[in-house]
Amino acid sequence: MKYLLCSCGDKTTWVVRRFVLFALCLVSGCATSPVNKTDVAGIANRAADWQLAHMQSFDYVRTFRDHTENPRGWVQGAFFVGLSRWVDQSENARYLAALVEKGEMNQWQLGEKDWHADDQVIGFSYVAVAARTGNLELIEPTKKVFKDIMANRATHSLEYAPDPTGQGEATCQRRWCWCDALFMAPPVWAAIGKQTGDSAYLDYVDDEYQATIDYLFDTDEQLFYRDGRFFERRSKNGKKIFWSRGNGWVFAGLPLLIEQIPANDPRKQKYEQLFKTMAARLIKLQQPNGFWASSLLDKDEFNVPETSGTGFMTFGLAWGINNGLLPRAEYLPAVTAGWDGLASAVDKQGKLGWVQQVGASPEKILPEDTQLYGVGALLLAASEVSRLQ
Repeated sequence: MKYLLCSCGDKTTWVVRRFVLFALCLVSGCATSPVNKTDVAGIANRAADWQLAHMQSFDYVRTFRDHTENPRGWVQGAFFVGLSRWVDQSENARYLAALVEKGEMNQWQLGEKDWHADDQVIGFSYVAVAARTGNLELIEPTKKVFKDIMANRATHSLEYAPDPTGQGEATCQRRWCWCDALFMAPPVWAAIGKQTGDSAYLDYVDDEYQATIDYLFDTDEQLFYRDGRFFERRSKNGKKIFWSRGNGWVFAGLPLLIEQIPANDPRKQKYEQLFKTMAARLIKLQQPNGFWASSLLDKDEFNVPETSGTGFMTFGLAWGINNGLLPRAEYLPAVTAGWDGLASAVDKQGKLGWVQQVGASPEKILPEDTQLYGVGALLLAASEVSRLQ
């Protein structure tokens, strides 16, 4: 199959492409019934089951196996974010048991570098279990870490400069200086604030998140740079580099954050507006096959499917429809195409393919490439696609 993506700068091409997607959607009946819920559940369960059955050995992961093996790290943490959302939708007792088992195995602790956003994302599943069971003692270790961070707030520049101490890749990582961090940390902080009723957590989120917007958000392209090193970099075809999964991290993190903000908090509207701005941009960049290119503005750099970014974006768009932030008629074709693409990448055993490996920018992807965060993205998408009426 040949994978195509229109030039995002050509509005006429975009309109034609959207018309084709919508026409295909009408023919298939998705305008009234976008997906078969039984099929969505079957695919999500198959993928979840495959991943849970392959948590002891990661010899199927091509790169960064040490990151994958870390039981409190971001790779596994992102999977359990997706699983926690799928538990809410599927009410599957086995998956809830897996969340509880994971928390108990980790003693409800964040990652080793608990000040680092990547090592905080596992806390999202802890809060999910605590909220479901009413046992707020489970989030005490996370609260303690966050209180210490607020009491000793980092003031580093967001410039991505090497960390001479070796504690992190860059000195700025004590703050949210790379766009992935906006998925890893803010929803956890805000969820702790919601469960405790303490507004200090959301105050911290708002201060740090706004700083990241000011630094990494390109107002012309309406997309996030991965980090400051990419401001001047260009793809081999001379395009600005906006990473699909990087923007997917941000776009999927926004619903998880927005849900934690009280309805009467005026800051909620700010994040809803950012979400709608990104959604409007992202649907212009979707390929006719439903996927988003690994390099959003340069389809030709890696002209193959990529499922982790696509999963996060499909989740966000479906959530936006379900929560009344995005017009159904305009966005439903993109959700349907995105889900169909994801579903096509899950094999009969449940293994999800075409997942870009651990990285910080668009890179080569193989059909057999998989990763836990890709499955987490698929489960996030399933949790909202299955709710579409």
